[in-house]
Amino acid sequence: MTIRPDTRALALLGLVMVFWAGNSIVGRAVAGSIPPLTLAFVRWTGASLLLLPFAWRPLRRDLPALRASWRPVLLLGLLGIGAFNALLYSGLQFTTATNALLLQAAVPALVLVFDRALNGVRPGGWQVAGTIASTLGVLVVVFQADPARLAALHLGAGDTLILASVVVWALYTVLLPLRPKVSPVSFVAATFAVGVVSMAPLAAREFAQGMRIVWSTGTVLALAYVSVFPSLVSYFIYNAAAARLGAARAGQSITLLPIFGAFLSALLLGEALHWFHALGMALIGTGIALGLLALRRQQAGGAPGGAPLGDKA
Repeated sequence: MTIRPDTRALALLGLVMVFWAGNSIVGRAVAGSIPPLTLAFVRWTGASLLLLPFAWRPLRRDLPALRASWRPVLLLGLLGIGAFNALLYSGLQFTTATNALLLQAAVPALVLVFDRALNGVRPGGWQVAGTIASTLGVLVVVFQADPARLAALHLGAGDTLILASVVVWALYTVLLPLRPKVSPVSFVAATFAVGVVSMAPLAAREFAQGMRIVWSTGTVLALAYVSVFPSLVSYFIYNAAAARLGAARAGQSITLLPIFGAFLSALLLGEALHWFHALGMALIGTGIALGLLALRRQQAGGAPGGAPLGDKA
C-alpha cells in the first residue's frame, strides 16, 4: 500500500509532537538542576555539534545563498531557536509541564491569524472547522470535560512566559516560507548557529550570577535527549512538513501535544488515563482529518500544495 506524501508528513509530525511533549516534561523535570537559558544553550550547542559533520559540505555549497538571505535566516533563527526556547524553558521554571502543553496548543489558531495577516492566506471552511475541533479536543483533555476547571484557570508568571513562546512559535511557522532555497541541512544548521550565538550571552549571565548545572546521571540524560530528539530530529521534520502541508496544517499538529503529554505522564509518572482523554483524542483526530481533507480539496482544485523544503525553484 502506497502512503500519500501528505499522510506521511502528518504521521511524522505526530512523532515530532511526541518528542516535543517529552521536551516540556524534561524541561520541567530539570528545573532547579539546570538553569533555563543554560539548558537552551547546551541544547543547541549539542545539536549543532552533532549536525556539523553532515552539514559541512552543504553549508560550504550554500554559503553564498545564505549570505544573500541573511536577514530571514537571522530572523527565523532568533524566533524559532533563540526566543522560543528561552521563553519556554524560563516559563517551565515556574509552571507545570501540563500548563505548558496546554498553552502550546494555542499555536494553530494563532498560525491561522498570522498567516492571514502576514501572508494573505485565507483559511478554508474545512480548515477552520478542523482547527476548532482540535482545540475543543485539547480543552476536553486539559480541563477534564469540566467547565468549572476552565472558569478557574489562572495564568501566573510562568504561564505568561509560555504564552509568549507560543506567539513566537506561531510567527516562526508562518514566516518559514522566507527561508532561502538551500539544502534543508544548510538551513537548519544556520538557524541552529543563530540560536547558539543568541543563547551564549544569556547563559553566560546565568553563570556569572552563580547559577550552575547540578550534574547527575539524570541531567546528562536530559541534555542528551533535548539535543537530539526535540532539536536535531524534530526541526528537520517540522520544517519539511510545513513546506509540504503549509503553515496552518503543520501548526495544527501541535494540538497533539497535550494528548502525548498525558500518555507520557501515564507511562513515566504513573498518572491515570480517563474517558475524557479518549474523547479529546477523538476530537483532535477529527480536526487533523478535516485539515487533511481541506488540503486534498485544495490540491484537487489546482492550488499549490507546497514543495518540499530545499527544492529549487
